[in-house]
Amino acid sequence: MGTMGTAFLMAFALMLVIEGALPFLAPSLWRETFRRITQMSDGQIRFFGLSSMLLGVMLLYILN
Repeated sequence: MGTMGTAFLMAFALMLVIEGALPFLAPSLWRETFRRITQMSDGQIRFFGLSSMLLGVMLLYILN
């Protein structure tokens, strides 16, 4: 596996660690946040997802 594949797997592993931190450290907060997300409209969820992706791309651009 090349450096690109290794970097992708490392990024994926870091994402899993970050995603798992909140339910591990504060399960009730995570549950309440998830409940609120389920009440959002599709458009609101898409906007949040798009904003997250754009922020990630900007951070990658700045750090690279």
